[in-house]
Amino acid sequence: MPLTPEYQAMLDQLAAQPGPKLSSLAPADARQMYRMMRPLNPDLAVGAVTDLTIPGPAGEIPVRIYTPSGSGPFPVYVNFHGGGWVIGDLEVSDAICRDLCRRVDCIVVSVDYRLAPEHRFPAAVDDSYAATAWVGANMAAIGGNGRLAVGGESAGGNLAAVVAQLARDKGGPRINFQLLFYPVTDCDLGRQSYETNGEGYLLERDTMRWFWDEYCPDAARRHDPKASPLRAANLGDLPAALIVTAEFDPLRDEGEAYGRALAAAGTPVETHRYDGLVHDFCATAQLFPASRAAFEASCARLRQALAG
Repeated sequence: MPLTPEYQAMLDQLAAQPGPKLSSLAPADARQMYRMMRPLNPDLAVGAVTDLTIPGPAGEIPVRIYTPSGSGPFPVYVNFHGGGWVIGDLEVSDAICRDLCRRVDCIVVSVDYRLAPEHRFPAAVDDSYAATAWVGANMAAIGGNGRLAVGGESAGGNLAAVVAQLARDKGGPRINFQLLFYPVTDCDLGRQSYETNGEGYLLERDTMRWFWDEYCPDAARRHDPKASPLRAANLGDLPAALIVTAEFDPLRDEGEAYGRALAAAGTPVETHRYDGLVHDFCATAQLFPASRAAFEASCARLRQALAG
């Protein structure tokens, strides 16, 4: 189907007044641009928001904990922000974390993992797993009821998929569900969705190439399952998953390939493609009806999974 009218209008406006491409900027400037693209929305009130630091493999990891209103304990969702492992932080994911907390009635732990190029692969993976293990070990202390999910958008979906594999291989923590929004699952930029959607739909092939070059400049290391989870030898015995893709997204095909691979290995998985949408559509979930519908459907599935 064609782009939704909201996205068509937005892309037409961007084409009429083009700005610099992320891949042309220094990482610090790209991070600032991304913050402008995903502003805070403090009107999305939750019961409590707490910033703290937790122990990590190379120092303290900042996390932000969103707790629903009402009496707990609550299930817990660990969120990894998007941004190609190079940009993004607790601020850019603040709105979606608040929204998830409210819609799912769960505690959301947002993880500010280390970014490339200052900290290259596998630093983001190491921090993400360490934060998830910390949540598992401190479940009661943060008000959790023992039910745990991981998830994220784009590169955050990549990290969630990898964390789920690591938790299986390392014997914990026990993860009940993974919610992967338009995830990076492979380093191959040659799939059909890159050919058809690689330019003009917000996320572009050149940007993904830049992200990979900054995150994991050694091309051979990108085949490591901790970078490309689709390449794992064993995709069985993993938490049930919902993989959400968008029609006009260069990452569409690798996300759906991951869904097929999980299913073939016996892991329960649902893969849902949203036609007419583009990458990063959760950023407009408070603005565009089509994005809102996709986001709310995903929240409903997460809430169901965390209910047991």
